[in-house]
Amino acid sequence: MRICKLGEEVLRAKCTPVTEVTDELRKTFNEMFETMISADGVGLAASQVGITQRFFVVIADDDVRRVFVNPQIIKTSEEQGEYEEGCLSIPGVNEKIVRPLKVTVSALNEKGRPFTLEADGLLARVIQHENDHLDGIVYLDRGDKAFEDKIVAKFKKKAEDEAKKAAKKEAKRKSIEAKIAAKEAKK
Repeated sequence: MRICKLGEEVLRAKCTPVTEVTDELRKTFNEMFETMISADGVGLAASQVGITQRFFVVIADDDVRRVFVNPQIIKTSEEQGEYEEGCLSIPGVNEKIVRPLKVTVSALNEKGRPFTLEADGLLARVIQHENDHLDGIVYLDRGDKAFEDKIVAKFKKKAEDEAKKAAKKEAKRKSIEAKIAAKEAKK
């Protein structure tokens, strides 16, 4: 699976609820775990792989694979803490973000069964981070505005440069094809 990068519209989409947990969706969960692990991540939301449905996968500090379908954070602690977060959709960028230290979340698991989980530590942070993705929020939105603006501009320029490079490559390919076609026509 390809991980979408900052600047792609899907990362700002508000995801829709999953209506049924199917075998096909379970395959998607497994592909997301593989993608996340190969990218050295601890969480991956559906929107990060171009799917605008409400689910994410997590493997946090306890190494347990968890799937959260239609998650709802139903309680957060008043006590908050700062932690340097990163994101697979914003590679190479970290920022200190303040979040509640504990959360209680209800969701469906990979079998479509409801569960409620009280989490703290890294797991609580990852749940909040991934749940934000389902609402079109990236962690930069929760940090310093000047830093966010700088990073957004950097990723926008990178995307524009890549688009120009791809357009040049396509133009060159078409030029070569036209020259080959012209030579063939002369024969």
